[in-house]
Amino acid sequence: MKKSYLLGSFIVITLFFSFFLSLPDSKLHLVFCDVGQGDAAYVRTPSNQDLLIDAGPNDKVLDCLGKNMPFYDRTIDVVLLSHPEKDHYSGLLSVIDRYTVKYIVIPAVTNEDQGYQKLLEKIKEKKIPVKNLYSGDKFFLGKVELDILWPGKEWVADNLSTSLSDSSTSLRTGLKVLGLATKNTDLNYFSQYLQLRYGSFDALFPGDGDSRIQPEVMEEVSLPDVDILKFPHHGSKYGVTDAFMDKVKPELTVISVGKNPWGHPTKEALDILQNRSIKYLRTDQRGNIEVVSDGTGYNINNK
Repeated sequence: MKKSYLLGSFIVITLFFSFFLSLPDSKLHLVFCDVGQGDAAYVRTPSNQDLLIDAGPNDKVLDCLGKNMPFYDRTIDVVLLSHPEKDHYSGLLSVIDRYTVKYIVIPAVTNEDQGYQKLLEKIKEKKIPVKNLYSGDKFFLGKVELDILWPGKEWVADNLSTSLSDSSTSLRTGLKVLGLATKNTDLNYFSQYLQLRYGSFDALFPGDGDSRIQPEVMEEVSLPDVDILKFPHHGSKYGVTDAFMDKVKPELTVISVGKNPWGHPTKEALDILQNRSIKYLRTDQRGNIEVVSDGTGYNINNK
């Protein structure tokens, strides 16, 4: 009886401290999740709202969320999928099963593979509201501002094989398009460029929108000078152009990468960073990487 009482007391005390430690601290917590060869980033805002940017190639993202979300929080306010490639969307199947998702920001373009079609059906089945956002659109999570820099709606329309308004060829939820075919075979070009801002701190998430689309992006968009850049395309040799890096001038670049047959991150990618004395961190070496900002500076923690 005494042992049971002590065990029960220990559990209560543990839960109390876990709750206390998860209370808002007026800081932004940005975690680059170690999901292997893929992308996933979790954001906890100063007002305790949750944003998930991509979800990696498998359910490893659940481990990252479990370590960084309060144990009592089973709701993700916004999920943003940069583009419909397996190493970015696959983990969402598990996330949607485990958590309540209030909104999902998803590209209008589709991927015909079975896994992505299953994801679209699951979104529809669970009646998750879908938002299609384009260059110039923004949304807020408390004091955190999220700006979509790319692609523009006209560019997307020009690169789809069907009209954005053609409901007969798309899967829809509400009034939003969930999956239209594309004339452009490279889905990476559709990657949403997302700028996150909290006070004077900002970070750029370009998905896999690499050097092959960056000249076009830079013609259409005034890219910001940022504190942190999520390196495009996992450190591919096509990841960035010199002009792109000279424009965004990050203090820190995070490379989301795992074991892969392409040699990511490549020498070409690392040389561009080293030639500019830009600090970089890799999830395959550091695991989950947490950036904490008070809206001015930031600190880096290993998770």
